[in-house]
Amino acid sequence: MRTITLSITLMILSVALTTVNAQTKEDKSKQEDSTKQIREEIQEEILELRLEKDDIEIEERQALKIQVEKINKRLEAGEITVAEADRLKEEAAKERALNIKNRTAIIDNKIALLERNGTEGFLPAEGGKTVLSLGFGNGIVNWETPRNRKIYDRRTYSDMVIAVGFNNALKEGQSIGDSDYKIAGSRFFEIGWAWKTRVFQNSNWLRFKYGFSFMFNGLKPTDNRYFVKQADGEMLLVEHPERLEKSKFRMDNLVFPIHFEFGPSTRTETEESLRFSTEDKIKIGLGGYAGFGLGARQKLKYGDEKDKIKGDHNTSEFIYGLSGYMGFGGAALYVKYDLNPIFENALVEQHNFSVGLRFDID
Repeated sequence: MRTITLSITLMILSVALTTVNAQTKEDKSKQEDSTKQIREEIQEEILELRLEKDDIEIEERQALKIQVEKINKRLEAGEITVAEADRLKEEAAKERALNIKNRTAIIDNKIALLERNGTEGFLPAEGGKTVLSLGFGNGIVNWETPRNRKIYDRRTYSDMVIAVGFNNALKEGQSIGDSDYKIAGSRFFEIGWAWKTRVFQNSNWLRFKYGFSFMFNGLKPTDNRYFVKQADGEMLLVEHPERLEKSKFRMDNLVFPIHFEFGPSTRTETEESLRFSTEDKIKIGLGGYAGFGLGARQKLKYGDEKDKIKGDHNTSEFIYGLSGYMGFGGAALYVKYDLNPIFENALVEQHNFSVGLRFDID
């Protein structure tokens, strides 16, 4: 009986030891697999971080290129001198170089931490992030490093502005049919440069548009008349003693328009860029302008004579008014109205206004 009991006991112990040994081997194998997986994830994360370092240099160099282009445009427009442009370019280059140094230093520290700690305190990737769990006393600090690459977003664009159309001026209570100037013959032309900046971070429905323009407003008097300056400085239309083949009065202005532009746009987002486009979209702009009168001139032609009268025509030196446009894509219907009178100290004020087409050329 004792022999049977001993045999059974030995058999049970043998099976138990075999089971424990098998379980230990299985646990060890699982632990090794888990450690291998974690190491692979660490190496993958290190590779991602090194790629991110390359992206940082590309982003900063691209940003520097855009800054230099803007500085060159300001130089071409005469807003800054060559010395100022060189100084701004040097400052931009230093700033971008420092950005690269600081941002890559952060990446290097993360890589060093991953390589130094190995699999200790490492938690598997969650939601596209690698998390290092470092213990300090009874607390835990998690350091998360997003794998998403930084998106380069361009918020400001620039384009050339060209506008052309009909020009006229009215006195208070006067209708367009009773105007002192020819409706078809009086025209305006505008050329300038404008910048457009998105107001909100994640929406492009509202844009702030600003820039500068040269405006040339022409008026052709009716009934064989031309402007004559009186002794008191007032400019009056009087009939010319000869038959005029041409009578034209032109005012040249430098103004700085400001508009708030509304309208839909197309959003395009990739892994590396975010863009909004208003191409083939309806747009509405409301705003105004202010600037300076550059001068006025009058051209008369009769018989074989051609008179070009320059000098002081007593026109307003400070120009300001309201303007707006509504269109589709790069073309729009354009209106503007000068709040300042055409002539200073006039007994009866006249205000210049224009209606035409405006083109924003990228």
